[in-house]
Amino acid sequence: MTDDTGGAARPSLLYIDDDEALCHLVQRGLSRRGFEVVTAGRGRDGVAAAAGRSFDVIAVDHYMPEMDGLETLAQLSAGNDPPPIIYVTGSDEVRIAIGALKAGASDYVVKSGAEDFLDLLGSALDQALDRVRLRRGKESAEQALRDANEQLESIVARQAALLREVNHRVANSLQLVSSLVQMQTMAVADGAARDALLDTQARIAAIMQVHRRLYTSDDVETGDMQEYLKSLVGELEQSLGSGRTHPPVRLTADPVLLKTDKAVSVGVMVTELVTNACKYAYAGGEPGEVRVTLRLEGGKLRLTVEDDGQGMVAGAPAQGTGLGQRVVSAMAKSLASKLEIDPRHKGVRATLAFGL
Repeated sequence: MTDDTGGAARPSLLYIDDDEALCHLVQRGLSRRGFEVVTAGRGRDGVAAAAGRSFDVIAVDHYMPEMDGLETLAQLSAGNDPPPIIYVTGSDEVRIAIGALKAGASDYVVKSGAEDFLDLLGSALDQALDRVRLRRGKESAEQALRDANEQLESIVARQAALLREVNHRVANSLQLVSSLVQMQTMAVADGAARDALLDTQARIAAIMQVHRRLYTSDDVETGDMQEYLKSLVGELEQSLGSGRTHPPVRLTADPVLLKTDKAVSVGVMVTELVTNACKYAYAGGEPGEVRVTLRLEGGKLRLTVEDDGQGMVAGAPAQGTGLGQRVVSAMAKSLASKLEIDPRHKGVRATLAFGL
């Protein structure tokens, strides 16, 4: 309800009633109250007027020749998004008024004295217009919210696609680095250097597995640790020759989703601890196994890597270069935790508890 200059326009009213005197009274009285009033003396004329232009609100009298108020109401309500319709009845026609409300009228007004009727009609019209304004405001707000949600979903989708592409490229780059390390391993004659390169390749594979899973899944920010560790342990067994020269690795893991950076830290730690256990736990082909467990306990994850081998000798120097221990300590620190070794366990039991 605005005019061409952008200011507030008068609300338009179509008043349908066969009483010419009352039509004149309504037109004069409600015009003074700020309405633009158009009158019609018959139901058909009112329906035609409503079809020819839009009105903000309509008032319909019940008793009219040829087509009464209820039939007029039905035709007016049949249009697309009709305006609110106020039904006008006599003082003893409550039943008719209720029928009109059920048929779609917004409100009803009982004819009484002239001034009282105008006051009641004006109040009903104002309330009907207020309800329309509230409904349209609500619809506008809901549409704005839907538009904002669609825009946000579009942004999130674009960011997810970009992040998926980044993970793809990182995984490909790590695959290239792993291949270069493998080529270097084949060219090295020194056994210690070859072992160090193989350990580096395993660390690269642990990180690569995370990014590979991120770009092939719907979730590009978190990884399923059960599936990730299953694949990681499988690759470790294959690279270490489990079942022939190294003990088998048994995995038990809860299906927990973990952020990328934490998943990488856990993967590198598992790689280091499992590799170390497979190398040093069982001397001389002694039978045994390495167990990896990831459990969700009280809002925290508990990672355990253990074996039943010869254990660690107190005060003895670290086997190998000691780089693996430094890597494990760094990964534990990134998880805001510390690796603990159970001194009561027969072999080695390394445990790390950290938050999600």
